[in-house]
Amino acid sequence: MSQIIDWVDERLDLSGIRHFIAEKGVPIHTQKIWYYLGGVTLFLFMVQVASGILLLLYYRPSASEAYESVQFIVTQVEFGWLIRNIHSWSANLLILAAFAHLFSVFFLKSYRQPRELTWISGALLLFLMLGFGFSGYLLPWNELAFFATKVGTGIAGAVPFVGRGMLRFLRGGDDVTGATLSRFYALHVAILPAMTTVLVALHLLFVQRQGMSVPMKEARRLRAGGFQKQMPFFPDYILRDVLVWYVAIALLAALAAFYPWELGRKADPFAAVPAGIRPEWYFLAMFHTLKLLPSHILGFEGERLGVLAFGLAAALLVVVPFLDRRASREESSPWFTTVGLAALLYFVAFTIIGYLAS
Repeated sequence: MSQIIDWVDERLDLSGIRHFIAEKGVPIHTQKIWYYLGGVTLFLFMVQVASGILLLLYYRPSASEAYESVQFIVTQVEFGWLIRNIHSWSANLLILAAFAHLFSVFFLKSYRQPRELTWISGALLLFLMLGFGFSGYLLPWNELAFFATKVGTGIAGAVPFVGRGMLRFLRGGDDVTGATLSRFYALHVAILPAMTTVLVALHLLFVQRQGMSVPMKEARRLRAGGFQKQMPFFPDYILRDVLVWYVAIALLAALAAFYPWELGRKADPFAAVPAGIRPEWYFLAMFHTLKLLPSHILGFEGERLGVLAFGLAAALLVVVPFLDRRASREESSPWFTTVGLAALLYFVAFTIIGYLAS
């Protein structure tokens, strides 16, 4: 092994990597569960990539064969049912971990100067994860996914000014057809992965360049001349990170084995809309809110105003570091904390209400 390492080192000059591993330290205060959410999110994304590649070996992206190919994976391919369940459950756990990571960073004010770009790239990655969930939901071409996609693309069509164009772009026409499946497949396996790869690389680069943030109380102590205790990044911190990954894979395996993801019936565009149609849980809060809005508000269509409000909220989320100037000065910003708590309570409450109401 040492000869192989020396052979590679002679040709690639790994001294820089060795020096980085040997010298990099992690602040002791990061030994809280919140500081491992980013690592577990990255791990679940890698599970998505690995399981997705295996599914691609058998999946056929056409309206006439998609459902049958998934059925073949589940019933005929050895351990195909397990791979599909892992892919489906890890997608949900990935988005849950991404949301938890975002809110933890928000409440810890870790977006403050000089980590604005880290926050922006992370927020954009969350939106891409939601895009993965939305595009992948249709790929089995089952009944629930077909009609939920019809509703979801209809909401996109309500966006002011560009809604009609967005709807036709997503559907490949005026209705959900085989062309929609082809477009969602291209988004899911090519366009979104390419964008995510670039953003993940940038996000990790920003984290490495700026390091992990410290709580504001700790930052004020260090600014006053205090000493920051650190632990070695390798192997101490990495081993703790891997332990969290083990917990995640154990939970994922239990869900995949004991709660298999149902395939349902094949989509029939001419069938009546079945009862209980709803989007995935991470879209339920928005979906239920739009359902509660009146048809017209101050002379404008209620749904269009609702979609516009959600778009504005997403834009404000991205630029939070530039709005919360008090946090950049290491000062508490209770107003932003209150808004964050209200957003979290709204998201959880309306997700539960939307699930029970549908």
